[in-house]
Formats: sequence, structure tokens, C-alpha cells
Amino acid sequence: MIIEDYYARLDGPRPLDGLELVEPDVAFLFALPGHEVSGTDRDDLKAYIEGRPPVGRKHQVLRRSRDGDLEMVYGIVTEGDGRGTGSFSAVALLSSDRRVARYQAFFHPTFALFPLPAGGAV
Repeated sequence: MIIEDYYARLDGPRPLDGLELVEPDVAFLFALPGHEVSGTDRDDLKAYIEGRPPVGRKHQVLRRSRDGDLEMVYGIVTEGDGRGTGSFSAVALLSSDRRVARYQAFFHPTFALFPLPAGGAV
């Protein structure tokens, strides 16, 4: 799945590699605690990625679904020590070129459908 590949690249050693999977005019919205981040192109998404603090977080996808050009994932975010810091759900609408054209993600630090790990591997 494209959205899962995007998260793997985002969490990898070169986070900007994920931009190869999005359209130049990608529209996105991230609903984060207390604020939202949105943009209308790849440069906006690049600025968001570059502005993130350098931490060892990982998006661990626990569930995934695809229906035609729509991909959806649900997972938890963990730090390098395995401690869960929240849950996320994300939806991506793919273009005919199989790139992300529209992207919406929600993150919450305390509510999760599955228990957040206290530490160690998930």
C-alpha cells in the first residue's frame, strides 16, 4: 500500500523520500492535538516534514484497508524505546499514477483503539 510505504519512508533515515509518493499538488490535513496543519502542494508537505523534531518515532500500522483508489491505515506511534505516544488514522486518495493526491491524518496522544505500549517492542 502506498500510504504504508509513505510512513515507512517518513520514519526512515531519509524522511523526504516519502515525497516521491505524493503528487506535486497534493492536498493534506493533519489534525493534531490543539491545532491543524494543512497544505496544497508537495512543498507545503516538505516544509512540514522538515519542521518536525528529529526523534526516533515510528508509525506502526496495525490495520489497513484499500477500496479502489482509497487507502486507510490505523496504528500507533512509538518512540525509540518502544513507548507508545499516541494513535493515528490516515486516509489517502490515490491519483491514476498511484501517488497520493489527497491525504488526511488524525493523531491523538491518549485515546487509542488498542493499548499503547509502555516500552519495549510492540
